[in-house]
Amino acid sequence: MFEWKSWVGLAVGVGIGLIAALLVMALTALIVRAASRRREWGRVLSSTARHPYRLLLAVGAVWTAVNATLPDNTYRGQINHIFLIAIIAMATWFAAALVSFLLGLAMGRYHIDVPDNRLRRRVQTQLIIVRRLAGVIIVIVGIASILLTFPGVQAVGASVLASAGVISVIGGIAAQSTLANIFAGVQLAFNDALRVDDVVVVQEQWGRIEEITLTYVVMHIWDDRRLVLPSTYFTTTPFENWTRHSSELLGSVEFDLDWRVSPARMRTQLDDILSRTKLWDGRTAVLQVTDAVAGYVRVRVLVTASDAPTLFDLRCYVREAVVEWLHEQEPGGIPRARIQLMDDDGRKAEVGKREVGKADGDKREAGKRDAGKADGDKRDAGKAKPVETNTDSAGLFTGTADAEQRASHFTSNIPIVGEQPNRDA
Repeated sequence: MFEWKSWVGLAVGVGIGLIAALLVMALTALIVRAASRRREWGRVLSSTARHPYRLLLAVGAVWTAVNATLPDNTYRGQINHIFLIAIIAMATWFAAALVSFLLGLAMGRYHIDVPDNRLRRRVQTQLIIVRRLAGVIIVIVGIASILLTFPGVQAVGASVLASAGVISVIGGIAAQSTLANIFAGVQLAFNDALRVDDVVVVQEQWGRIEEITLTYVVMHIWDDRRLVLPSTYFTTTPFENWTRHSSELLGSVEFDLDWRVSPARMRTQLDDILSRTKLWDGRTAVLQVTDAVAGYVRVRVLVTASDAPTLFDLRCYVREAVVEWLHEQEPGGIPRARIQLMDDDGRKAEVGKREVGKADGDKREAGKRDAGKADGDKRDAGKAKPVETNTDSAGLFTGTADAEQRASHFTSNIPIVGEQPNRDA
C-alpha cells in the first residue's frame, strides 16, 4: 500500500494539488471568457484579478497537500506559518483587485465625454477617491493581519490597544501634514468644489484638473506642463473654477486709440468681424468706451465663446482683425503722441505733431486725396462684400489638427449647457 506520509507522498500530493489548482483555473477562465463575449467586464476582470487569483489557488493547494502528506512534524509549525502569511498576502492582493474592478465598473457607467457632464464628473471624482481609499485600507488590514500571526506582535498589539489614546495623539502630531492632505482629498471628492476635468486658474496658471488623489492634485497646464499641488491647497486657498456649472465664458479685448477714432464705425466693424468666424458663440458682442483721459481713448470689446480655449483664440482673432481695420480704413484712430513747446515770450506755439507711423500715415492720406472715383468704387464694393479670411486656422487651440488636439485636453469633457441666448446689441 502506498505510504502518503513520506517524502515521495509529499511530492505526489503537491503535484496533485497543483493539477487540481490548474483545473480550477482553466474552468474559471472558460467561464470568464464565455461571459466576456457578451460584455466587456469579463475581459477587464480577467486582466485585473487573474494573477492574484491563480497564486491564491496555487498556494492554497500546495498548503493543503503539505499538511496532508508532510512526514516530519519538526518544522510543521514554521511551514504552516509561512503558508499562512502567503495566503494572507495573496488574499489581500486579490481583494484589492476585486474592489478596484468593481469600482472601475461603476466608473465605466459614467462616461464624461458627453455634453452636460457635470454630474458625471463629480461621480467620477468621488469613485476615484473611494477606490484609492479602499485600496489603502485593504493593504493596511492585510499587513496588520500578517503581523498578528507572530506571537510577539500579538502581545505588543494588546499593549498598543491599552495605550491607544497616547499613541493616537503622538501619531496624529507626527503625521499631521499627511493626514491633513488625506482628509482634504476626501473633502474635495465629496464637496463638489473641484472635479476631474475642471478648468481652473491656480497661481496665475490656467489648466485642467487631470488627477485627484488622497494627498495631491495634478493640474495639466495649457502648455503641457504639470503642476502638482497638495490637496490642502484647494481647501485653504481661493482659486478660480471656470467650469463650476458650465464652460461658457466672457472675455475682453482692450485698445488705447486716438481721439479721432469713431466708436460707431468700430462697433459696426466688430459685428462684421464676428460674423466671419465660428469661434464666437453668438451670445454677447459689446463695444464700449471705458476711459477717455490724457491722449488716448480706451475701447473695450466684450465677446463670448463656448469654452476657455475658444475664447482665447477669439480674443486674438478680434484683436488682429481690429488692428488690420485701423491700418487700412481708420488710420485716424491709430494712437499718436503730441508735443507742444513754449517760445521765449510764454506764448504757446504748436511746433508739430509726432505721429506713430507718420510716413505711412502721410502716404495713406495722399493716396486718399489722389485716388479717383474708380478707387472709391472699389472700396465701396469691398465694404459691401467683405472678403472671407481664414483667420480661424491661425489659433493656438483651433484651426489645425494639432491645435484641436491641444484644445481637446481642456474642452472634450467640458459641458456646453442650454441654448445660447441672443447676443447683446
